[in-house]
Amino acid sequence: MNDTPHLPPALATGVGSLPGTDAREAAKAATGSFEDFPHLPELPARGPGADMIGRTAGLLVELYARVEPSGWRIGDRPGRDTRRARSWLGEDLDALEEFTQGYEGLLKVQAVGPWTLAAALELKNGEAALSDPGACRDLAASLAEGLRQHLEEVRRRVPGARLVLQLDEPSLTAVLRGQVRTASGYRTHRAVDRQTVEATLRDVVGVHDGGPVVVHSCAPDVPFALLRRAGVAGISFDFSLLTERDDEVIGEAVEGGTRLFAGVVAGTDAPLSDPAGSVMGVRTLWRRLGLRPGLLPEAVTVTPACGLAGASPGYARSAYAHCVRAARSLADNPE
Repeated sequence: MNDTPHLPPALATGVGSLPGTDAREAAKAATGSFEDFPHLPELPARGPGADMIGRTAGLLVELYARVEPSGWRIGDRPGRDTRRARSWLGEDLDALEEFTQGYEGLLKVQAVGPWTLAAALELKNGEAALSDPGACRDLAASLAEGLRQHLEEVRRRVPGARLVLQLDEPSLTAVLRGQVRTASGYRTHRAVDRQTVEATLRDVVGVHDGGPVVVHSCAPDVPFALLRRAGVAGISFDFSLLTERDDEVIGEAVEGGTRLFAGVVAGTDAPLSDPAGSVMGVRTLWRRLGLRPGLLPEAVTVTPACGLAGASPGYARSAYAHCVRAARSLADNPE
């Protein structure tokens, strides 16, 4: 899409979550590792409200959620779970602000996208919001307003940053295919119409007025074409899940100016190969597509395959450093 905000070249960044519970340590790791493209860390090990669903539920405007044994459920008023989520986000923003004094450049913040949120948040009857089209619309509108306020807050704290908004949508493919299970577990919710999914995403993407939005999913079969039509500037995915079936949509995405956030480093503790070896698959894909090698550093940002919440702290630090080295290898030797 021609009106999609442009995302300038950036060699490497993180996905979002990190292990541990120390906001300052996490902010130090994210800003120190990715000097040109840091991100706001998430620390789900702190418990409910720091997890991706609870954290985003805390951003909602005039909608509130609380923790039930079955998960997060929409309620009538803000309670301690909402307050806890907002408090931890405030702590994370304080730490980020401390380590980005005078920073000018790209800075990424993450939140759960409208469809994964609708698949995860329960209504009062215990079914997912996904079961009710009206609830989905209300949830998307509340999320959009909450994200607008959140972005304003981050701009105020880090005025030199060019903000990139990442929407985490691991359930998007399941929503499109009717694979999200009902509360009983015996049935699935019906597939949501693709045009409805696309229109809702476009509305939420539009809240980042003039700024680039990336959608992240580490699930198989990411709907690249739909996301591009919705106006995203970048798509973040687990590179190991690509198949040759994806070649055509990947080629079209690159030629259309969509930035690929290629998750090439494992999200949990695993042996790390040499950095050049980690991006070998990216080079192979490029050759297979017949794309110009010099385009690689302009079109690809190297990341872990998914968030690092399940990794050890030592591995998380090593994975970030490895992403930076692998990206440098890609830039220095694209062929």
